Amino acid sequence: MNKPQITRCCAKEILDSRGNPTLEATVFLTDGTVGVASVPSGASTGIYEACEKRDGDRRRYGGRGVREAVVNVGRVISPAISGISASEQAELDRILCDLDSTENKSRLGANAILAVSLAAARAAANWYRMPLYRYLGGISAERLPIPMMNILNGGAHAQNNVEIQEFMIVPVGAESFSEALRMGSEIYHTLGRILSGEGHPSGVGDEGGYAPNLKDDEEALELICRAIEESGYDTDRVRISLDCAASEWFTEEGGYRMPKRGASFSRQGLIEYWCGLAKKYPLFSIEDGLDQRDFEGWSELMKRLGKDLLLVGDDLFATNVKRLREGIRHGSANAILVKPNQIGTLSETVQVIREAAEAGYAFIPSHRSGDTEDTTLADLAVATSAPLIKSGAPCRSERVAKYNRLLRIESALGSSALYGLPRRQSAPARKPATVG
Repeated sequence: MNKPQITRCCAKEILDSRGNPTLEATVFLTDGTVGVASVPSGASTGIYEACEKRDGDRRRYGGRGVREAVVNVGRVISPAISGISASEQAELDRILCDLDSTENKSRLGANAILAVSLAAARAAANWYRMPLYRYLGGISAERLPIPMMNILNGGAHAQNNVEIQEFMIVPVGAESFSEALRMGSEIYHTLGRILSGEGHPSGVGDEGGYAPNLKDDEEALELICRAIEESGYDTDRVRISLDCAASEWFTEEGGYRMPKRGASFSRQGLIEYWCGLAKKYPLFSIEDGLDQRDFEGWSELMKRLGKDLLLVGDDLFATNVKRLREGIRHGSANAILVKPNQIGTLSETVQVIREAAEAGYAFIPSHRSGDTEDTTLADLAVATSAPLIKSGAPCRSERVAKYNRLLRIESALGSSALYGLPRRQSAPARKPATVG
């Protein structure tokens, strides 16, 4: 049987959801089949992430242009992968990494490398006339992830006085993905009405969550609990997750200092703060509760909260298998956020997912604050049977594109579609989530 042989690839500079440049790549096969993919960009980025290639020319997009990365795709990557089969993903990604030859993909740019890696997978799927989730996951790709919906923004994602970066709702008690999405949308709009009724501005942050000024971060939790209840649900069926982005608060000299309110914490003080919130509110998970370099502190947090919550490493792991293995050795978390642009290729992303699953970690494919309408993340979640997905608020087209893609996959799967945490998943819940 003929293979989907690559003839060439090219790229262009497009805009992400924040109006900043990003990169879209197209891979062409011998029979005219193409695959197209675009890549996101983060606002609060960890020090261990792969490196985006930015032009640095202040005369264009304030220095954030990606024309050099575009040139790298056409002049360096395209000749090197011409003649390679798009279905040989591991070999293709090895070539891309070897071409770059740096630890953090700084020569060609992780944005250039990832766009080509994902576009090649899409081209192969199109060549085989298969949806991407089926091409990547095979016949076992049947599980829809539980959405973690950002409905209130703070931190680096919003121009307000809220310190915690994301407040998310998690419909663990829904019976299907479509029901979970409906529940999330209803709660989101209820929260908007509550905020409006109390005189709070209705603007939104980078990921579509509301961005009000509040008296403190606990008021955000109280308002979300109220929105859940006023929407006709309870906090057994709908839990709350936090992305704290605590690395943004940390300095070697002064410990943790929240930049908007000026509150200061030691490591132990911040652990106590999270423990206090976990006792008071229906939390499902805490992401990046401590600094990305502090494996020892994370281990202490795990001892305190690991049996009750998912403790999710984002900046801690940076979708890097070496960082993940170190965290596993230290017992520093029980879940990992998976962002393909943190590592730079599809193969490396899947390797991280496999090792996380083998270690009993929950793995959570995630968008970025600067995203595009590309829906690869949704297909990847189904292909890998991810228990959860982060894709932002149930509004804004770059977020909703992923949710709508999951709705279409659910419809295509029909009665074989599963939803809820797998039985093998050890993630805590006040009430067991529905298993399909």
